[in-house]
Amino acid sequence: MSEFKLDQRLKDDCFILDESENFILLLLNNALVPWFILVPKTDKTELYELDESLQQQIMSLINQISTYIKQEYPVDKLNIATIGNIVAQLHIHIIGRFKTDPYWPGVVWGREPKQPYAQKNINIIQKQLKAILEI
Repeated sequence: MSEFKLDQRLKDDCFILDESENFILLLLNNALVPWFILVPKTDKTELYELDESLQQQIMSLINQISTYIKQEYPVDKLNIATIGNIVAQLHIHIIGRFKTDPYWPGVVWGREPKQPYAQKNINIIQKQLKAILEI
């Protein structure tokens, strides 16, 4: 496989929280909902195309991030999805939803309003996740 490059739209919309040989963990720049994006470093575009070991690693990370969201935010629901209609690069959204968020009960993609994160909050989230994730 050639050198992995993160899709430009993901670069533009997110902060890189962590990176390993196999994954990049992103935080979408919208503080209205805790929205993380896990990007496996692969040229495959569908989960089922990945080998079983990588699929298991992805599920483990999804579980860890989901647990973090449920512990740190009073979310009512978790949304986990691999839509990829606009950004074809395989990526998994892990989003905490509140019945009071401005998008509830609809989808969060491409919706307004948005609230950018303060750098200090990004640093806190990054530190918390690095302490618990096995990325």
